[in-house]
Amino acid sequence: MAEMSQTASPDLSGFPVAPSDISAAAETIRGAVVETPCSYSRTLSNICGCDLWLKFENLQFTSSFKERGALNRLTALTPAERARGVIAMSAGNHAQGVAYHAKRLGIPATIVMPVGTPMVKVENTRHHGAEVVVTGATLEEAAALARSHGEARGMIFVHPYDDPLVIAGQGTVGLEILKAVPELDTLVVPIGGGGLISGIAIAAKSIKPSLRILGVEAWLYPSMYNAIHGGNLPARGDTLAEGIAVKSPGKITTEIVRGLVDDIALVNEAELERAVATLISIEKTVVEGAGAAGLAAIMSDPTRFAGEKVCLVLSGGNIDTRLIASVLTRELAREGRLTQLSLDIPDRPGQLAAVASLLAEAGANIIEVSHQRTFSDLPAKATLLQLVIETRDSAHLDEVMAKLGASGLSARCT
Repeated sequence: MAEMSQTASPDLSGFPVAPSDISAAAETIRGAVVETPCSYSRTLSNICGCDLWLKFENLQFTSSFKERGALNRLTALTPAERARGVIAMSAGNHAQGVAYHAKRLGIPATIVMPVGTPMVKVENTRHHGAEVVVTGATLEEAAALARSHGEARGMIFVHPYDDPLVIAGQGTVGLEILKAVPELDTLVVPIGGGGLISGIAIAAKSIKPSLRILGVEAWLYPSMYNAIHGGNLPARGDTLAEGIAVKSPGKITTEIVRGLVDDIALVNEAELERAVATLISIEKTVVEGAGAAGLAAIMSDPTRFAGEKVCLVLSGGNIDTRLIASVLTRELAREGRLTQLSLDIPDRPGQLAAVASLLAEAGANIIEVSHQRTFSDLPAKATLLQLVIETRDSAHLDEVMAKLGASGLSARCT
């Protein structure tokens, strides 16, 4: 993908957020928001062919960078505005950031969340003391409902990304990254509405104009990519990265991205799943789909980052445990470590034991077994045997299949 052209020293004066606003936000949130680690990953660096640092925003108290912008915005409210309360729309992480800090500051909060928001995010938001309204098929529908609900009750609307104070708060991530690793060549940042990458871009380019900034979106929701490139790729469907599933990016953020971000990469669902599984396996850290988007981009196109010093932002870690289990098992299947086999065998004693013996000799482990006699087009004296087996890798699976075939068994992966 071609890079978007950038000048060596971008003009930051025309944006509604200045570097000084981000520095002020850093002072405002200091002590109330975690200055998260920015750590070098030797193993991922070897895998990706670059020097790779990870900014662990999933280690915030609410497991997301969203606390930063939410707190900066809430702190700016007048006493009268605080008494009226705030309302926000969110797919989860902004909701928790607003709810948590509103409770700390004694501000009533209502959060409108779209239908389909992961239950862990809904329950955590309620746990932080906010009134939660789950309605609207999309984030945009939830936003419209939040605005009308808030206007009717005189509440202050706290936008998740298209607000200068929110953007400034998110930009503090960039200050911390360059303080920790000033020698960076590239920053890789997930894009939903654009608040995080906008704030980071302003902060980072003011410190190091030569720094390359790459945004990452899910293929299913390429809204900022469309806005910048004049494209019309569809935005639809269920993505693992629901935290960046935004159909319409912000007006403020789009202009900042257009001026300061070097390019936008798109990653598919398999790449997102692989990145989530890799971070759990190697870094022992739980990251949601949106938070893993940066690693997905690097792993899908490592030549683009070869030999560079790169930092990616693990923007959040709010992922349902059932979904984690699904992602991990699906990745095992892709690696050839879990496989479902179907075999046609005679329906007589000893056949299952014979198959089990062959698999044991081949070093495969049987995870699940089922017989299908009724719903099959096999002869009445035959049965369909379905197995889920565990192997070391795809090469070992090939050995197992060869052994079954040499024994006269018709086995197929299904």
